[in-house]
Parts: sequence; structure tokens; C-alpha cells
Amino acid sequence: MLRVVRPVNNPGMIQGGVVTIYVSSMERAVDFYTNVLGLRLLYQADDHWAQLDAGGTQIGLHPTSDTAPTPGTPGAITLGLTVSAPITDTIAALESKRVRVRGPVPGGGGVMLAFLADPDGNPLYLAETPVR
Repeated sequence: MLRVVRPVNNPGMIQGGVVTIYVSSMERAVDFYTNVLGLRLLYQADDHWAQLDAGGTQIGLHPTSDTAPTPGTPGAITLGLTVSAPITDTIAALESKRVRVRGPVPGGGGVMLAFLADPDGNPLYLAETPVR
């Protein structure tokens, strides 16, 4: 069945995104994604975060922790969406559509995060990055 997709009246709250992969070794992961796969390293904050360009898709590498998913297990890859408006406004807009959102919470480096799930329960997060 072919479905014609028409633009939705969307306030444009999302301007981009990143797929986050939890890793056990930042050094090993950065080496693999850059030297083996040939992705371009956009940003690295020591062992706390690395962001890569995969030709239009951004990949974020995040170290595992006691509260994060174990690398290589379900949930160890999540989708993050960068907001185009203040995160509090985006949260309010989503909550008005009956979406449950947790946050905002500080994510480090001036980033603010909020967490939600799609209708199937797949985890998503929103990120408001500081203006540079």
C-alpha cells in the first residue's frame, strides 16, 4: 500500500538529531568509528562524549555507567533529537499532546536533556545545546 505523506502542522520543534551509542571504551570506540569506518570526528570531550559525522547522520559515543545500558545490549543505542526552541517550551508542547516527558535535566557542558518514549516504548531524548 502506498501512503502519501503530507506535511504536518508542526511547530518545528526539532532541528536535528544524533544516535547515541553507549561504549565500554571511548578510546577504542573513537578509533573504530574514525580509523576503521572512516567517520569524521566532530567533537570530543575527553572520555565523556564524542560526536561523529556519518554523512548526514550524527553519532554520539557515550561511556557506559551504572545507570546507562550495557554496551551491546538492547537500549544501548538511543535516538536524540536537538530542539530548535527552548527545551522547556518543547516539553510543554509535547505534554500538551499527552506525551510523558522527564526533565529537563543538566547533561553537562551546558546541554539540557529531557527523556521520553515513542508509542512502542522506545527511548528518545531531547537535547538543547548552548549557543556557541
